Amino acid sequence: MTDELLRELISSPTPIDFTDAHNITHRSLSDYLNRLLEAKGLRRADVVRAAGINETFGYQIFKGQRNPSRDKVLQLALAMGCDLTETNRLLKAAGVNELYCKDRRDAIILFCIDRGLGLQQVDEQLYRFHEDTLGS
Repeated sequence: MTDELLRELISSPTPIDFTDAHNITHRSLSDYLNRLLEAKGLRRADVVRAAGINETFGYQIFKGQRNPSRDKVLQLALAMGCDLTETNRLLKAAGVNELYCKDRRDAIILFCIDRGLGLQQVDEQLYRFHEDTLGS
């Protein structure tokens, strides 16, 4: 599927023709969060609570009314059980840096996400290695 799309993009007269034909737009953070909720069968209230984020602030993030910090996006990603690809897509949609393996703190987070660890376990590993926790 991806190879077919790539061939179609390359053969299009302009990139805009391709993106218009496939309804490809910039994905907002709130759109992506809500799509993930639906795809994973999660409830927003449960995710916000599991992420340790203030309920009002969490709802505003999901509605696109507030722009969360990078750490808040990571907390949401972990609370939703996102994999590395989903997490980096959330970070990108939020307009913040994706996880970078040459950054010590990011490397710890990447390692934990790859192993399916939750927010509390990630914070424990960050604390163990004397890095700022996500919840701090």
